[in-house]
Amino acid sequence: MYTFEKSIFINRPQQEVFDFVTNPANAAQWESTTESAEWTTDGPPGVGSTIKVVIKLGWRKIESEIEITDWDPFNMYSYMGADGNLQAASKKRFEPKENGTQVTLNAQIKGVGFLKLLEGLVGRQAEKQDGSNYDALKLLLEAS
Repeated sequence: MYTFEKSIFINRPQQEVFDFVTNPANAAQWESTTESAEWTTDGPPGVGSTIKVVIKLGWRKIESEIEITDWDPFNMYSYMGADGNLQAASKKRFEPKENGTQVTLNAQIKGVGFLKLLEGLVGRQAEKQDGSNYDALKLLLEAS
């Protein structure tokens, strides 16, 4: 299993950052590989809610579903998803800090079968991509 952590300070209030990040309709604005994302369950989000995500990797479009596994509004949420032989779990924490918000991502990527051999490569690429995504998130939210 490949694990990593990314943390970034965003000079915006905690509730605003949480609301923006947890709204799937915003994902394509700051996650470079996300083409679209939307809730697939009705009602307010919470544990068990699901999101359909369409990502683009080069010429390929991949559709997958992620499930919310923890939901603590304004403080934290976790989700997990699986795409074939690749499983991913992420936890995002939102903590007030110096009139802004410290956002911390903890991620785990696990390859199954043949992808077990490529787990480190895929994990390092995801870590690099998430770093760029969080930099984009910071720029986007602080510009508003």
